[in-house]
Amino acid sequence: MKARSRVSVLAATLLMTGSMAACGSNAAGSGAGGGYGAAPGTTSAPASAPAAAPGASAAVTVGTSSSKLGTILVDGRGMTLYLFTKDTRGSGASTCEGSCLAAWPPLLGTPEAGSGADQARLGTITRSDGAIQVTYNGWPLYYWAQDSAPGDTNGQGVNGVWWMVSPAGEPVGSRSGA
Repeated sequence: MKARSRVSVLAATLLMTGSMAACGSNAAGSGAGGGYGAAPGTTSAPASAPAAAPGASAAVTVGTSSSKLGTILVDGRGMTLYLFTKDTRGSGASTCEGSCLAAWPPLLGTPEAGSGADQARLGTITRSDGAIQVTYNGWPLYYWAQDSAPGDTNGQGVNGVWWMVSPAGEPVGSRSGA
């Protein structure tokens, strides 16, 4: 049984490693999401991310927390939220589709401002599958599947296109300033 568990852990690790390499690439023929996604079979959301059905409108809180790079947006449980610079701010659409969602699950629901967040910057878009995704300052918000606990910021800077979000609704630490 121990050997089987080790093989399962190794297989999951290899799949997630492959997903990190795929996110942010733009390989031709990579299907929906333009090659920004994870390998099939990887975790679809961080263990503490809410599971919501398409079109779900459960209330979700967006607040702030301190990180080593300053104040960032988090959900109501303290899980870090990210933006994707391949999305176009204010476009009303997400470009993270298909396998991308395995590594970068969207924050779904009806947003409410928590401590430090600006209610006027909160909004929603309707994803292609009908799910309601939360936006902040026009940017769709996502989790990183490898963040497993409040305060984790493992998705910061992945492939130079995934960034934590400041209370002003801008990428934190992005050299491009997106």
